Amino acid sequence: MGVILGVLFHFIGGFASGSFYIPYKKVKGWAWESYWITGGFFSWLVVPFIAAALTVPHFMEIISNTDGQTIFWTYFLGVLWGIGGLTFGLSMRYLGISLGMAVALGFCSAFGALIPPVYMDLFSDADHGTFTAMMQTSKGIFVILGVVVCLIGIIVCGKAGMMKEKDLPEENKKSAIKEFNLRKGLAVAVISGILSACMSFAISAGKPMAEVAEAQGANPLFRNNVSYIVIMLGGFTTNFIWCMYLNTKNKTFGDYSNKKTPLLNNYFFAALAGTTWFMQFFFYGMGESKLGNDASSWILHMAFIILISGLWGLALKEWKGVSKRTYATIAAGIAIIILSVVLVGYGNSLGE
Repeated sequence: MGVILGVLFHFIGGFASGSFYIPYKKVKGWAWESYWITGGFFSWLVVPFIAAALTVPHFMEIISNTDGQTIFWTYFLGVLWGIGGLTFGLSMRYLGISLGMAVALGFCSAFGALIPPVYMDLFSDADHGTFTAMMQTSKGIFVILGVVVCLIGIIVCGKAGMMKEKDLPEENKKSAIKEFNLRKGLAVAVISGILSACMSFAISAGKPMAEVAEAQGANPLFRNNVSYIVIMLGGFTTNFIWCMYLNTKNKTFGDYSNKKTPLLNNYFFAALAGTTWFMQFFFYGMGESKLGNDASSWILHMAFIILISGLWGLALKEWKGVSKRTYATIAAGIAIIILSVVLVGYGNSLGE
């Protein structure tokens, strides 16, 4: 039952993340940097504090009493993850929801799932949770197989993107994705995928705070909410600096008070996008508490996001006008990623 609940929580989190960019499409007359940081204010600052206040008693005391080294690494990895999140937003901008998320999060799933156990093998004395230990169990082998299958799915999705590039004239490519740019999009998606994996490492770095929260009476389902405060602050730092730079460079500071735009509408949908985005980690924490913070949790979370975003891309007609072969290719890529979810879920059900 615990495994089923864990998979369900990861699906809900994946649905939230796979859907978060939709409200941004309702923002009118603002530059990308303006609505991105407005949504980020909610996703990285406001909502994490509300979530922690509601679920973790005395969460600020836990943070203030945590040793400086733990705080530093949790925050620093959050900063690196923030760069991944920043380029993640750019990948949506240049590739669209379905292709952008497939490429970025596919890389993210592989790096996030495998680097922690490899790191433990190389730099710790642990005999549990290492890559070597994974290779010696049926569970670990299925999880690794799931990662490999997920990467194959990414390659297929990337191939579909290149086929789309050849299928459509420029005006058709940009009818659903105004700034479609395959080369630029793939470049930022790869960077995003690699650095976004730092979220997995940041959660591990902040584990001492989560353990204290649980020991002091917090529900295990919500123990990571205290760690998210520090991680999200790191992510906010990166994105705030970059968006302020773009506001200055592009002279778009006026967006926030431009009465020629639907201000109330823009703030509402940016806040909705930011809130929806954070909910992925709220439910990730719940799923992780059932499955454990290892390759299983990370790749399930990433693969569900890819699945949901792929379906959104189809629903929003991002692939309208492509050949049947191209359409079949992107559908096959999504199907392969679904298979990776099944493999990881089955492997996790086997236990050690």
